[in-house]
Amino acid sequence: MAEALERQDMAAVALALRNGNTVVPLMKAGDRDRPLESGEVWTYRDPNTGEIALLLFSDARNKPANLPPAVGLQGPEWLKVFLGRYGEQITTVFLDIAGPHPMQASPADLLAALEL
Repeated sequence: MAEALERQDMAAVALALRNGNTVVPLMKAGDRDRPLESGEVWTYRDPNTGEIALLLFSDARNKPANLPPAVGLQGPEWLKVFLGRYGEQITTVFLDIAGPHPMQASPADLLAALEL
């Protein structure tokens, strides 16, 4: 996904999301063999608007240090289920928000890309 983000190529990002893993910030470290529950995924809630953003990373090294330290490595099926379940509550999804090549998309756009 990092290469697709570097090119700012949404089609390549979608392909990477469909065929690879994504780093997801967690509220706390968990059992690596147990799928994530919704309450374990860390999301950002804007204090002024209440809008919720999901942050995804191509690599744990791209996660800002001020986010919770725990991360999970999740595949495309998990992301489809998560966005299908919580996509209406999430305003936007940021990919590598702190760089080096950030992008953002709506949950609906990412879900549609995962369905192809």
